[in-house]
Amino acid sequence: MTDVPPGLPDEATMNRLAGEFFAALPGSDSAPGPLTQALAPAPQTAEPTPAVLAALAALASSGGLQGPQTPAVGAVSAASGLLVPSSASYYFLTDPQPLTSRPTSVPAPDYSVPRLAPQTPPAPSAPPSPVGDTRFYFTEFAASSVPAWDVAPAGPTPAYDLGAVRRDFPILAERVNGRQLVWLDNAATTQKPQAVIDRLAYFYAHENSNIHRAAHELAARATDAYEGARSTVARFIGAASADSVIFVRGATEAVNLVAQTWGRQHIGTDDEIVISHLEHHANIVPWQQLAAEKGAKLRVIPVDDDGQIRLDEFGRMLNDRTKLVAVTHVSNALGTVVPIDQVIAMAHRAGARVLIDGAQSVAHKRIDVQAQDPDFFVFSGHKVFAPTGIGVVYAKPEVLESMPPWQFGGNMIEDVSFDRSVFQQPPARFEAGTGNIADAVGLGAALEYLESIGLESIDRYEHDLLGYATQAMRAVPGLRLIGTAAEKASVLSFVLEGYRTEEVGSALNREGIAVRSGHHCAQPILRRFGLESTVRPSLALYNTCDEVDLLVAALHRLAANVGRRR
Repeated sequence: MTDVPPGLPDEATMNRLAGEFFAALPGSDSAPGPLTQALAPAPQTAEPTPAVLAALAALASSGGLQGPQTPAVGAVSAASGLLVPSSASYYFLTDPQPLTSRPTSVPAPDYSVPRLAPQTPPAPSAPPSPVGDTRFYFTEFAASSVPAWDVAPAGPTPAYDLGAVRRDFPILAERVNGRQLVWLDNAATTQKPQAVIDRLAYFYAHENSNIHRAAHELAARATDAYEGARSTVARFIGAASADSVIFVRGATEAVNLVAQTWGRQHIGTDDEIVISHLEHHANIVPWQQLAAEKGAKLRVIPVDDDGQIRLDEFGRMLNDRTKLVAVTHVSNALGTVVPIDQVIAMAHRAGARVLIDGAQSVAHKRIDVQAQDPDFFVFSGHKVFAPTGIGVVYAKPEVLESMPPWQFGGNMIEDVSFDRSVFQQPPARFEAGTGNIADAVGLGAALEYLESIGLESIDRYEHDLLGYATQAMRAVPGLRLIGTAAEKASVLSFVLEGYRTEEVGSALNREGIAVRSGHHCAQPILRRFGLESTVRPSLALYNTCDEVDLLVAALHRLAANVGRRR
């Protein structure tokens, strides 16, 4: 029994105050999800330690603990060991404006980008069952102990709660160079919500096994988790069947898979492959190499001075020799949103297949591959709040059926003798060897997390934030925005007079602001604007107007100092 120092409340009162103290911590008012409940430690019935009693006594005597309120800045949570921030919905140590407000000195921008109509998210799919599925199991047991990981709500899309979203990403509390991290490098990679981090930890703690064709429980759990993630991807992009979804390492491997399978099979001498001037190197070089090997021709859709593709020129390019059109949905260098519905329809009228690189769009725009009708759609997990090393190829079923495998080994084999081999049906045909099982499961968790918020809500919020940032950055003297198409997403490329792009990036880093500087693996489009590099802030669902203000203030300081450098 611990003695309570003289002059303090009795022990029962101190225990009650301790409960109120921890209940007042940021985020404690939200109900825990199934994973939080599963991983939470058992309730503690022991008395508070003397250190906790002393901390509570100090807070009580100073007036810092007055019922269910947020603790003072710098208070330490004995439950978590973390420094408690000054606000439940914002992490900067200054006194910021509310997250959803705009400074009155900058008018709300007129940034008229068409938005998608609000929709009800799809109901979560039932957890996959191995019963009767002889592709995956020698035994006929069901992995009944596997928890249901679907978190997408069955009801209407909830209101966008920016504070709650920010609390979901633990890295946003990180400090860089003594400043609170401002992560504006989302086009390079996105940060991961706690739900994804927890899902990976749970997999390795409770489900880790190789998948398919094993007669033990952990293999069944791992297989259900992996195939459940495939079903989640199919639902998220609107595919009719999970069998149309192939797991790869990322969008780069995805494009190469299509080039080395469908491309080798269907592209021949004098055929034409059409790409756009906006493409990432990963959607240029594979087609460039294939064209050189096959004697085909690579043609490029030009862009206008705003960075939008010229649909009139594209229409004139199409002919009976056009076999494939491969274009990005959103430019990683400029943020231009390509009108893929029109591109796909025009290409199909000419008899060509279409590949859409969705690496930069899938985290920002609702994708429906059945309605939009691409033959191939590819994306990377790490651009959509999932782990690195996982990505997706979607292809129409009839296209997949005709494609040969591109790698050989385990899992993709149905029967092997020394005379011949018989390959599995898609998607297993294209997943040779042990895949990235855990990160595929993490990808499923990331997509379910986005479904729980609602893509339409995210799109509306990011649309307004991008417009606000565009308006504010245009007021910086000497700053030139690169890419000013009427419809954009996420990206704000620029150059600043008097500075090299790497100097701007380094200066922002000193203030805790993370941006990308360089050519962004998109040299052709930057050279179209007479540049070799730009500074590229890029936005995501957790960024705020206040963070934009910090960026713009830092750029104003750089612009003001440019004369002193000469």
